[in-house]
Amino acid sequence: MFFGTGEFAVPILQSIGRSVSLVVTQPDRPKGRGMKMQASPVKHMALEMGLPVETPEKSRAPEFIERVESESPDVLLVASYGQILSERLLNVATHGGINFHGSILPKYRGAAPIQRSILDGEGETGVTMIQMEKGMDTGDVIEIRTTPIGPDETYGELQDRLGSIAAEQASDWIARLIAGTYPRVKQNEALATLAPKVSKEEAELAFDRPALGEYARFRAFTPSPGAYFMTRFGRLRLSRVRLSEQEGESGTVRLPNLVAFKGGSLELLEVQLEGKGKTPGRDFFNGHRLRNGESLVRNET
Repeated sequence: MFFGTGEFAVPILQSIGRSVSLVVTQPDRPKGRGMKMQASPVKHMALEMGLPVETPEKSRAPEFIERVESESPDVLLVASYGQILSERLLNVATHGGINFHGSILPKYRGAAPIQRSILDGEGETGVTMIQMEKGMDTGDVIEIRTTPIGPDETYGELQDRLGSIAAEQASDWIARLIAGTYPRVKQNEALATLAPKVSKEEAELAFDRPALGEYARFRAFTPSPGAYFMTRFGRLRLSRVRLSEQEGESGTVRLPNLVAFKGGSLELLEVQLEGKGKTPGRDFFNGHRLRNGESLVRNET
C-alpha cells in the first residue's frame, strides 16, 4: 500500500505502481483564488494509473484501519503523506511502514527537510529510506542516496530531483521491501536536527540581512509558500531572482532591476505585486518610475 500526497511522492508511485494494491492520500482541499476543491497530485496520478484510492480525513480512524487490514498488506510505503501513521496502523502490514524522507537523516527530521536544507546553505542532501516507528523520522535507516544542492536550485527544482531519486530507490528495493529482506542501521541521535513546518512569515526577505542568505531564503520558499518582501507599493512576491555582487544602501534600487541587501543585491527577473499579475522586474521598476538609489521601503523626502 502506498501513502502519499505531495509532488515528491508522485514519481515514487509511478515507479512501483504494479506492486501497489491501494493508494492512500489526503482528502481533496480547496485551493486557489476560487477555493475550488482539488485532488492531491498523488490522487491524480493514482486515478490515471487505474489504482484504487482512499482519502481518509484521519488515518488513525478505526474504520480506516479496518479497511487497511482487509488488504493484508506486506508493507506500507510512505512519502510526503502529511499525516502521522499510528503504531496500530503500521503494525497492520507484515513488514510495517517504510518512509522515503528528503534529507540525509538524522539531519532535518520533520515536515520541511528540503526547504530547511536550502535555507541553511547545505551543499548536499539526499533521500533516506527508513523503517517507520513511533518517533518522527527516528527509525532505522535502510539506505541513503545523496546528491549535491545546486547553488541556484529552488525548493521546487530540488524536490523534483529528489522525487526522481526516490523513485529509482523504490524501484530498486521494492522486491526486498515486500519480502522483508533488507538491512536496518540505527540513526546516530547525537547528529539529529529538526526541520519544522514552514510558516508564510518565514518567506519574507529583509533588506538589512545579507544578500546571500536572503537569496537562499528565496530559493528555499520557491514556489511554495512563495518568497516576498514588503515595499512602499505593497507586498512584492518574487518568482525569479538572481544573486548579484553589486552593493548599495539596503532597500535601494539600481536600474534596470536590482535591489540592494547587505553585502550584495538581488536581480529581480520576475515579480508579482499583490493583486496584480506577474511581470519582469525591470517593467515593475519602470512602471513605478523608480530612479537609481531610490528606496523601495520608504517615501523619499
